[in-house]
Amino acid sequence: MVPLPGYEVTIGRGTLLRAGAIAAATARAHHYALVTDANVAPHYAQRVRASLALAAPDARISLLLVPAGEEHKTRELWGHLTDELLANGAGRDTTVVALGGGVVGDLAGFVAATYMRGVPVVQLPTTLLAMVDASVGGKTGVDTPAGKNLVGAFHPPAAVVVDVDTLGSLPLRELRAGFAEVVKHGVVADARYFAEVEAVAPRLVAGDGTGDAAFVDIVARSVEIKASVVAADEREHGQRRILNFGHTLGHAIELVSGYRLLHGEAVAIGMTLEATIAERMGIAERGTSARIAAALEAVGLATTFPHRMEPRDVLEATRADKKARGGAVQYALPERIGAMSPQDGRWSVAVRDEDVLAALD
Repeated sequence: MVPLPGYEVTIGRGTLLRAGAIAAATARAHHYALVTDANVAPHYAQRVRASLALAAPDARISLLLVPAGEEHKTRELWGHLTDELLANGAGRDTTVVALGGGVVGDLAGFVAATYMRGVPVVQLPTTLLAMVDASVGGKTGVDTPAGKNLVGAFHPPAAVVVDVDTLGSLPLRELRAGFAEVVKHGVVADARYFAEVEAVAPRLVAGDGTGDAAFVDIVARSVEIKASVVAADEREHGQRRILNFGHTLGHAIELVSGYRLLHGEAVAIGMTLEATIAERMGIAERGTSARIAAALEAVGLATTFPHRMEPRDVLEATRADKKARGGAVQYALPERIGAMSPQDGRWSVAVRDEDVLAALD
């Protein structure tokens, strides 16, 4: 159990069986709207539905299915889901239950944040990336043609329930992509954890690694790191910006790829390139980028700029980023593994176009 302001993250194996009891205890409702996607529903929707029915036998439970994939995290689908809730007669005594990866969590969370000016959401992440990142911290939103998550809200969940067993049904590509955020947590806050990830991650993506006992510990420590950062700066006015490491370029690369790259795949490239920029600017120790790249490559992630992309297209895509301030694109940059550059409490720095283009070249 990892505490955050206003809610807790329950982590373990088989915890989906307790999802209904946790939802009923933290967000009792007359109506539970279970939002999931077409990939996850066949594996876990009935299990969660049964758990909700057992814990809240008088409640109504509806299932809202969405298509899988980042390209569907749109304002249009947000509107469709809210219309479905209205058609189902969902009132303010409704709790949204998000079952799936980061796309489902962000989308369902934004529905909960805006439906009737806000109803509770319970997050049930089923991907590694969602477990260690997207489900924790209260950020919700949808993408637009201009960029990722440009329309959204801070809406902390009533509870997060992490069942590490669900990683057993995750495609290997998705599992590898999730390790980008795991590696990031080591870079931004904990050098010892980074070394542990370097040591164990390659075996966790090999064979039946999801059954490895170390997986629970890895997920729990990542959640602890993110929780400590979020607790200190919930609305991202300062230190929480360190969690954006790799995401300024990562989001731009993901967008320019037409979302053919998974979020974690793009962030892996973004972290390596942004660490290279930090070294070029004299902020990071020499060798920081190479060590990050080696850790990511060990789990099967690419770390070099996709040369089928035009560097200037990616540079332009960064300008619409939420982290831009005063017309300048801001980057959270490391000083070394385990420590980010505080930049006099701003925790981010403007980077010249020529430094960005040099890294992309």
